[in-house]
Amino acid sequence: MSMLTKCHAVRIVLVLLLSHLSLHAQAACSRVINAPVTSLGFSVIVNGDSVTGIYPDIFRSLSSKETCQFQFSAVPRARLEAMFENGQADILFPAIRTAKRDELGFFIPLIYTRATLVSLQSARPVIHNQQELLEQKNLKVVVVRGFDYGEAYQAIIAELQKQGRLVVEADTVSAARVLKAGIADFSIMAPYIFAGAVQGDVRVEDMVDKLRFDPLPELPWSDSGIYLSKKSLSQDDRNALQEMMEKAARSGMVWKGFSRYYKPEVLKEGNRPR
Repeated sequence: MSMLTKCHAVRIVLVLLLSHLSLHAQAACSRVINAPVTSLGFSVIVNGDSVTGIYPDIFRSLSSKETCQFQFSAVPRARLEAMFENGQADILFPAIRTAKRDELGFFIPLIYTRATLVSLQSARPVIHNQQELLEQKNLKVVVVRGFDYGEAYQAIIAELQKQGRLVVEADTVSAARVLKAGIADFSIMAPYIFAGAVQGDVRVEDMVDKLRFDPLPELPWSDSGIYLSKKSLSQDDRNALQEMMEKAARSGMVWKGFSRYYKPEVLKEGNRPR
């Protein structure tokens, strides 16, 4: 064998070896990732045993034997939060970044979002801030148990609770039904979650073109994305999941998903791409 041929053969072996190492350097997860979910507009759509929507679709598109695979199961939002806190859920999504959740998991930001006042269109004057909301004691507010938009949100909810003006429901559709029935005047949540929920349920779908979103300055734009459990995931599995999700964020896949499912007027008040 000539020296040139030998060098060529060595290069081929090196390329194959590096390719092999590169494949395994992508750090496949050591096991199937436990991903309990709750129905949240078009972000997560639960229909019986079927789980689809923006986030599950992204996970599935990135999933392979060489990366990570996911097992989805439907639970109420408050239970999902408890499962993540106890290390019974590997990931929590979609989730606003909060100090409490930072203690439980590692956060990967994907979009910006914010909660707003959600109501049915009417001649009622706009509420401009938290003080105006708290002063109008004839108005009731419905929220979903387990939702958390940060410290300012929790402070508003606590004060409304003290005033006897808070209605708490288990899911977004139930909150929408309370609003539609006139039991409450407002809800506080991200517009895309509320709008997605009413579009997907025949009992409240007639609300979709009547929704009004009024931002409160005390509820600012925040990071929204995915939490990876500090309790249940190994460091290697967290690294693999982080690589997958950051790749999705860089590709624009997440924002394209939101733009595909939601009307521009819904996204305008409650979502921004990163």
